[in-house]
Amino acid sequence: MILSGASASAQTVAALPVATTSVASQGQARPLQAWTKFCETFPSECAVNVAEQDVIELTPQVWKTIVSVNQQVNSSIKAITDADHWGAVDIWGFPDDGKGDCEDFQLLKRRKLAESGLPRRAMRMTVVIDELGEGHAVLVIRTNRGEYVLDNKTSAVLPWSQTGYVYIKRESQYAVGWVSLGGATSPTTTANR
Repeated sequence: MILSGASASAQTVAALPVATTSVASQGQARPLQAWTKFCETFPSECAVNVAEQDVIELTPQVWKTIVSVNQQVNSSIKAITDADHWGAVDIWGFPDDGKGDCEDFQLLKRRKLAESGLPRRAMRMTVVIDELGEGHAVLVIRTNRGEYVLDNKTSAVLPWSQTGYVYIKRESQYAVGWVSLGGATSPTTTANR
């Protein structure tokens, strides 16, 4: 599923991606327990500032930044499950020791993108069912050209509809909490690396 280096690097010099549709939310959803614990430890990472933009204007420079951060984080963190890393099924945090699973990659990407000036409110942690039928976390970036997915399984930033994933739920952009995306039964963890 990892795209070749030439294909992934072509994203940084190519024109902006073609506009796509957005994922529709369908009411409230229960957050994962590990996310709730993460928010207790890092409340500013879960806070929603409704004065902030909830959609990013996708310029060539912004696209280049998004693709670059996705590639940089994916290449600098070693994928490892929480069970192997921490002896627990699902722990959300930052991969400060250079190791982490899916949500750890995405949380670091969001932090780096926010530090580069992108509005955190437009970048939502999202739970999906992946190609293996397992719970997986990705970062969805809401733009004026549609929603794009940053994923540790590929260095390409893809439109949500081209990932092959079933979209279950994501953080709300209106309040601290989660919204349903209408997918299958919600996984209780994102134990995938």
